[in-house]
Amino acid sequence: MKTSDYIQKSEQYLLHTYNRAPVVWERGEGVHLYDTDGKEYLDFAAGIAVYALGYGNTRYNEALKEQVDQILHTSNLFYNIPQALAAEKLVRASGLSKVFFTNSGTEAIEGAIKVARKYAYLKDGSTDHEIIAMNHSFHGRSLGALSVTGNGHYQEPFKPLIGGIRFADFNDLESVKAQITEKTCAIILETVQGEGGIFPGTREFLEGVRKLCDEKDILMILDEIQCGMGRTGWMFAWQEYGVRPDVMTCAKALGCGVPVGAFVLDEKAAEHSLVPGDHGTTYGGNPLACRAVSTVFDLYDSLKITEHVQKTAPYLEKKLDALVEKYDCFSGRRGKGFMQGLVVEGRPVGEIVGKALENGLVVISAGSNVLRLVPPLIITERDIDEMAEKLEASL
Repeated sequence: MKTSDYIQKSEQYLLHTYNRAPVVWERGEGVHLYDTDGKEYLDFAAGIAVYALGYGNTRYNEALKEQVDQILHTSNLFYNIPQALAAEKLVRASGLSKVFFTNSGTEAIEGAIKVARKYAYLKDGSTDHEIIAMNHSFHGRSLGALSVTGNGHYQEPFKPLIGGIRFADFNDLESVKAQITEKTCAIILETVQGEGGIFPGTREFLEGVRKLCDEKDILMILDEIQCGMGRTGWMFAWQEYGVRPDVMTCAKALGCGVPVGAFVLDEKAAEHSLVPGDHGTTYGGNPLACRAVSTVFDLYDSLKITEHVQKTAPYLEKKLDALVEKYDCFSGRRGKGFMQGLVVEGRPVGEIVGKALENGLVVISAGSNVLRLVPPLIITERDIDEMAEKLEASL
């Protein structure tokens, strides 16, 4: 079939919840994608920060093929080998205590919310506890995750959402303090805000939130779904700050293409929250997904992914800063590691995204005016040069 045929079929049978670009992907290789017309594109979106290892990694592919021939599903009524190995590696990488595997990042947020409420319930038997979330945050689109997403545009058609949610301003500790009450059971935030416009948390802010949580015995939940798994140059972004959460959510690059998420608890949260019957999932932690997770950690180690990001990120930042200096449509850059955003002024960011695609460069947007670059974590300086050339041609 032709490209137009696939697009027509998709529009005919898929619910129209995305305004998709008129491209049909057929295959990927390294950091490049190829459409059904054979055109090559440099990928600086990585499936929204998912494909950290790039396309066609032989070890990754072979591990999944082997697992398909062994067993795909067992349910959580039984143990399975990949789940045990993946849990061990995630715990060791995070320094936390216990893992619950989910099918997505949104489900991980749902689990974290339940952990916080159960933790508080066990302390006082009350069911009216509150959670503080951040304005301009994004945690997912299910009703629970949407409730802690600080964007009214996403929320309005689906109200009433779950109650007891208060919103503070990211990187404004006094704003957080003003929202704390005797009912507060958790503070949830992204270590680096992604969809909201690529805003890294400041050290002062994250350390201040951690101190508040310690003083009042409330849980600090850090959403590392986009910024985690090496994207900032640390396995998890909070590790650079030395601020350890009580609960962490992760997904996206955790499976590098296979849908999987997790919420990870420290000792306190694990011992005083969910017990058998409180939470569950049929598919979460299935052997295929966990084989992917386990293999991803092995490859991160052998390829020294975090070291590579730390070494190469300054070159990416230098190139992006040069673009900001040269073009009036960019008013600034912000981000960490391979999670970068260029602030666009004077024209729609979608216009640049579309022109870049025409020129063989895949980039995406964040917030209302940010050009987001979240490439595979294996990009080289040569790939960065190619990105800059294609972006300049688009401008």
